[in-house]
Amino acid sequence: MSAATTLAPETFEQAAAALRSASADGQRVRIVGGATKSRWGRSHAPYEVELHAGGLDSILAHNAGDMTATLQAGVPLAAAQEAFAQAGQMLSLDPPRAGQDGIDGADGATLGGIVATGDSGPLAHRYGGPRDLIVGATVALADGTVAKSGGTVIKNVAGYDIAKLMAGSFGTLGLILSVNVRLHPRSERTATVVGTADDPRTLHAAAHALATAPAELEALDVSWRHGAGALLAQVAGPRSETRARRLARTIADAGLSQVQLLVDDDRELWEAQRAGQRSSSQATVRVAARASDLASLLAAVDGCDGSLVGRAAAGHSWVTLDPASIARLRSELPAGATAIVQDLPGDARFEDPWGPVQPALLDLTRRLKRRFDPTQTCNPGIFVGGI
Repeated sequence: MSAATTLAPETFEQAAAALRSASADGQRVRIVGGATKSRWGRSHAPYEVELHAGGLDSILAHNAGDMTATLQAGVPLAAAQEAFAQAGQMLSLDPPRAGQDGIDGADGATLGGIVATGDSGPLAHRYGGPRDLIVGATVALADGTVAKSGGTVIKNVAGYDIAKLMAGSFGTLGLILSVNVRLHPRSERTATVVGTADDPRTLHAAAHALATAPAELEALDVSWRHGAGALLAQVAGPRSETRARRLARTIADAGLSQVQLLVDDDRELWEAQRAGQRSSSQATVRVAARASDLASLLAAVDGCDGSLVGRAAAGHSWVTLDPASIARLRSELPAGATAIVQDLPGDARFEDPWGPVQPALLDLTRRLKRRFDPTQTCNPGIFVGGI
């Protein structure tokens, strides 16, 4: 493939015009944010134009009273969090920082890229992922149309929610220009309880006990490696230590050992959890399974000599393992689970990172692609089913 043309629009109009021109010329466009996830999906799919959204990097509005904000797609998450922190607020997204485990571009992940890939971290236990925090968006479609969806008021609206449709679409439906998001109060006081186990069933029982308890957890995570693991639970607020002590008794009663309590000193622990969602030396596979299948999933990870971090109550996990073991992992997963290959070492490629997809879901996804991008202009070939 010849060298691609690189474009870096600085306005919505320039971005829309770039897509319109590429579509008219039959050119395929690769959309890039902070380039921290450039190898996700079928990243080797060909393209003629590389469109960088990093020039769209303004915080357009921050309504502290309403706890909402409007940000252009190229705003780095780290910069947005710094701005919100001045008002005692935060955007409740905490995906792994780029730069961990040898990945280039520390803290360079942009809002558009995070939303487009549906990336998230431990805070997803309480606040959900990107699609749960978006209340509106402005997008550019392949024909040059600039479309708006939702608003800045947090309420349910009638009609089709394009903003949420764009979340997790990997840029295959259009270019996210800006997002309207809901914010939450930022708490400086946190406490984390950690307990360990070498039996997957014990770890699952403790996770279920905390997931069903009225504890208002910020995060509930699990880690597992070489036949042993830990359950991590975080609370926040002025009474976090008292609440955490109750959690410690709960998981001890559930059979976990070496129960520890960390008060206002748990940042490194959660950074390590997030870092487990990335790898530059092995493969990382994102697994979605029922929370009730946690014990079976951990057994499958052991069978592949892998390691795991994940959201204990949501069923979202990241398994790090040798690329040669991916097929075995997929074959040993609990029924109904899915496995998506995210990271691979070096220049390695995986022809089908998405794995099997239900025919009805694949048909729906293809019809959406035809509706929003009939010329196959935006990120063609990288998504599930070669979309």
